[in-house]
Amino acid sequence: MAFFENRLKQVPTGIRKVLYINWPIVVLITAVSAVGILMLYSISGGDFDLWAKRQAQVFGAGLVLMFIVAMVPVWFWRSMAGISYLISFLLLIVVEFYGVVGMGAQRWIDIGPLRLQPSEMMKFSLVMMLAAYYDWLDIKKVSRPLWVLIPVVLTVVPTVLVLMQPNLGTSLMLLMAGAAVMFAAGVSLWYFGAVAGLTVGAVVTVFQSRGTTWQLLHDYQFRRIDTFLDPDADPLGAGYNIIQAKIALGSGGWSGKGFMQGTQSRLNYLPEKQTDFIFSTLAEEFGFVGAFSLLILYALIIGFCMVSALQNKDRFSSLLIIGVAANFFFYLAVNLSMVMGMAPVVGVPLPLLSYGGSAMLVILVGFGLMQSAHVHRPR
Repeated sequence: MAFFENRLKQVPTGIRKVLYINWPIVVLITAVSAVGILMLYSISGGDFDLWAKRQAQVFGAGLVLMFIVAMVPVWFWRSMAGISYLISFLLLIVVEFYGVVGMGAQRWIDIGPLRLQPSEMMKFSLVMMLAAYYDWLDIKKVSRPLWVLIPVVLTVVPTVLVLMQPNLGTSLMLLMAGAAVMFAAGVSLWYFGAVAGLTVGAVVTVFQSRGTTWQLLHDYQFRRIDTFLDPDADPLGAGYNIIQAKIALGSGGWSGKGFMQGTQSRLNYLPEKQTDFIFSTLAEEFGFVGAFSLLILYALIIGFCMVSALQNKDRFSSLLIIGVAANFFFYLAVNLSMVMGMAPVVGVPLPLLSYGGSAMLVILVGFGLMQSAHVHRPR
């Protein structure tokens, strides 16, 4: 191994950086995205221009961005963490006043031809900020109350802004990503136990607020919870989405109905088939074998990220990689829990598979940060 490292030092810097990229992750990301494009082609009934073409274009642009971000030294991203967080935070405030409303939520900003969702940017800006904070902080102070309060505020304030849009799914992901970085940084488990207790109390309070003048969630969010608890109570209304998703999941059987043969999606029984419930379509067409194979690809991506984080001797880089991997995992876990009826429907896309420009670009930029930390790690 030392022989190869010494030989690589003789290669020009630019080429050496390309060789240092974690190529297995690049291959796995491309494979998952290719499956997504294939599924969008199937869902559209063989019309490549409807969804698949734009998805392929966005993936191509995102892949270029990933490589550009990866080539930039990781110390630059450390120095930009505060600026990135501040910009994302200000954009969240702008959304409150000038955001574009879609499907009952105010989450986007139109910048020329681009529709930007600041909450997606905040997911990785928060990870960068917390990684930089714990890289700066003396490790002996990590669990002291004052120094724990700062990252809690950095996490909770943007979470509240996102919740006001309203966007329950992304707000939960911000909380979980922040907690993951704090856990990896070595914050005492007692704090997490206290948060768990407060969470239980908060859930009870939320349910008690229903129907009062101080109701904490919107009516449609309570309906989503009702649907999660008993989808059959309103099979043609609020429970329709999850019931149809479960039918699609189960009807695929072991090997599926075949490519472009999924009746739930082709006959438009399955709602949001190109975004939130694309996994149900894949399971219907390729069955358990296809769905499980996709999960293996996801697991390998997360696994390679964690190996890279453990091998990295730079504290900022290691925490940054863990934060990116945690964000990716939470995307996956929340969406799969949602489509399988294990969690309320909160509108979180399946990473690299669901149709959507903002989420795809942000995820690939996040992997660019991960690659930058991997490429420029101490050797």
